[in-house]
Amino acid sequence: MRNGAWKYLVALVIAAAITSIALAVETPKKEASAGSVAAPTATDVAATPAVPKSGMSSFRDWFHNPTPWLSMGADIRFRYTYGWNLDTLRDNTNNGRASKWSWYQQRMRWWTKTKINEDMDFNLRYTWEFRSWDEPARKGQETDLDEIVWDQFNLVVRNFGDMPLTMTIGRQDIRLGEGWLVFDGTPLDAARTIYMDALRFTYAIPDTETTLDLIYIENRASTDAYLKPISEGHKEVTEQDETGLIAYLTNKANPNMNLEGYFIYKKDSRVDTPPGVPAKRDPWPAAVWSKRAEIYTIGGALSGKLAGSEHWKYRAEGAVQFGEKEGINVPANSARTGMHKLMAFGTIEKLEYHFNDARKNRIRGVFEYRSGDKPGTNKVEAFDPLWGEYPQWSEISCYIYNLETMVGEVTNLYRLGLGHSMQLTEKLSMDSDVHFLFADENTRGGNVHASGFGFSNSGKFRGTLATWVLKYAFSKNLNGHLWLEYFKPGDYYADGSRDEAFFARVNVDYTF
Repeated sequence: MRNGAWKYLVALVIAAAITSIALAVETPKKEASAGSVAAPTATDVAATPAVPKSGMSSFRDWFHNPTPWLSMGADIRFRYTYGWNLDTLRDNTNNGRASKWSWYQQRMRWWTKTKINEDMDFNLRYTWEFRSWDEPARKGQETDLDEIVWDQFNLVVRNFGDMPLTMTIGRQDIRLGEGWLVFDGTPLDAARTIYMDALRFTYAIPDTETTLDLIYIENRASTDAYLKPISEGHKEVTEQDETGLIAYLTNKANPNMNLEGYFIYKKDSRVDTPPGVPAKRDPWPAAVWSKRAEIYTIGGALSGKLAGSEHWKYRAEGAVQFGEKEGINVPANSARTGMHKLMAFGTIEKLEYHFNDARKNRIRGVFEYRSGDKPGTNKVEAFDPLWGEYPQWSEISCYIYNLETMVGEVTNLYRLGLGHSMQLTEKLSMDSDVHFLFADENTRGGNVHASGFGFSNSGKFRGTLATWVLKYAFSKNLNGHLWLEYFKPGDYYADGSRDEAFFARVNVDYTF
């Protein structure tokens, strides 16, 4: 708030709000008068000659399908992000750690699908994202052209073995359920990619509307582990090497009660990192941002229309975790280093009311719980988000964990959320939410980071978080959004770590 960038953001918000209100006013439809021109008949339409395609439209058609066996696509994304106190919650920080964040991101992707036969495809996608940093200074004030990665490289075989079975092998995107625990395999590269290196079998059980997914995952922390990037930058995309096994059963026979049940095994192995990398990852304490773990997760979910209603929709999901995990090495609990027994629990419940009106108004309530690590025990009780370390409901929520666990590793949480969404116009939508956040345990009571960021000795109220998102569809191929967040910290944090945090992002996507 001490800088000129916010003036432009505030002006943008006001302009967007005024535009939203203006556009939301519907123009009354005029009834046809005696002197009005009649609508064209079906015969008239049929007789109208087709408008010839422009050169760009013809090129687009050729680009999408240059041959019967090859299809292609491409997109580009531009982002500008501004943040204040995202991971320090302090206006005045120590050791040169800045409160202001300001950067640009440009991402370009090109993908192909090669049709080998009716039941077999090969998919390839290149992704190149580069950033330009204004703040903070520790990021370097220059454009980092970075590397071009293969974020899809897989073979898909349908009707495998003459059964209703689909096999996908190679680098692929995987989302199970609503992505609570399985979605993002590359959390450290932010929103550049989400891929996993995996073998997936999806079996559609005949006559049951039930599918069974069996998945083996072998992710590596470094981008150059399997498929070397172009101009490789030796970047880490996850905190550790990861091996996983998943069995996920989904039944949709009853629209009022979809059933999901799953078993997930995940093994985390520490990686050897070059000098300086742990410091860049902002660990707490140094040298343990890469942790060891062997986690077993058993869970399930129910979702559908509440009592068959066309207005009420619900989803309830819960999971228990057991196994072993490396303890958190903090001064107040240094005896916890090494592997310890894991016993944790998490759940998330959502209830939505759809007005089913012209504006598509809907309101929602969310309750989420992720158990926290209890001080003074020989166990690890913190719920592990597995492959769910991404902004599921907020951007700030990921950053404020940076010096507590790891960026995106959201745990030790009670969350009560209330929200509203509506379609302001045919092309403009708005989402507004507020979240009241609490900690399950005061795990790090009294600890202070070198930046001055710290935790209170007994508080458990994390704070209040508000998010507001405007999305606009400029055309079929061009979309954009304005994303704003505000966080007011509570007494879970030390007195000197309760300054307001802000997040703002302008995003434009074009799909060719």
